[in-house]
Amino acid sequence: MSRAKVSAFDCEIMRSAIRRAITEGEIPENQSREYAAQMIRDFTGDDQVDPDLLDWIVREQPGAS
Repeated sequence: MSRAKVSAFDCEIMRSAIRRAITEGEIPENQSREYAAQMIRDFTGDDQVDPDLLDWIVREQPGAS
């Protein structure tokens, strides 16, 4: 298993992609957590997903509706 490092820039890109997919209706918001987890696994090549990173990616951004 790979232990790829994920930069802050990478995290911002993944978060933006998830939020955009939800906004554009590509994925339902209630499926965003699993979608994000799979995105992280695909990106890192690792089956383990950091739960703090996952929480941050799917957390609602202030001022977003």
